[in-house]
Order: sequence, then C-alpha cells, then structure tokens
Amino acid sequence: MRYVDGYVVPVPKRKLEAHRRMAQKAGKVWREHGALELVECVADDVKPGKLTSFPQSVKLKKSETVVFSYIVYKSRAHRDRVNAKVMKDPRITGMGDMKNMPFDAKRMFWGGFKVLVDA
Repeated sequence: MRYVDGYVVPVPKRKLEAHRRMAQKAGKVWREHGALELVECVADDVKPGKLTSFPQSVKLKKSETVVFSYIVYKSRAHRDRVNAKVMKDPRITGMGDMKNMPFDAKRMFWGGFKVLVDA
C-alpha cells in the first residue's frame, strides 16, 4: 500500500516565491531518488477554527500563509529507502541552514501516513 509523508509549514507571504523555488529543487531530488509524487499547496480557503485549524496549528501570523505538502511513495519501506538517499544528496544537505530557510522550521510539523483510501 502506498505511503505518504505530509508537512504543514507557515511561510511569510513575502518569501512564498523563495519557498516555491526551494520546493521545486527538493521535489526534483526526491523524484530522482524514487518518490512517486511531491506536491506543495498554498492556503486558499483556510480559515481559523474555533478549536483547531491549519492556521492555529502553526501559530500563523498575519504576514504568513500556510503551505501543505505531501510526498507519495510505494510503501513505508520505499519511503525509508528514498529518504535515506535524499538525506545524503548534497543538493538537499546544502539547503539545511535553518537561518536561510524561507519559513520558520520550528513551527513546521510533519508525519508519515499509511494510505487508508485510494479512490
């Protein structure tokens, strides 16, 4: 069964283009190492909730927007193999300077998910 890594990150609106460029580079690397798909989505119809919401989850500031991303793999084992290769790739290790990220990585969250329904 396919496996998905999901990410949610607050991105300053003024840095959205820099984030897009970084994501395009990262997506190319993940795909070269075997990921089936990498998608980056910017909030369009995302409102604060009463108890929980995407904006609340990352403590969104007025100058920011939410980006939701996911990477699709054949299986969890496939994800683990792909990510091991990606983490050794110099194109990715060079992006690791937290001070130069186009978002606040401390408020980013992510996780791996088993696919429950694939319609």
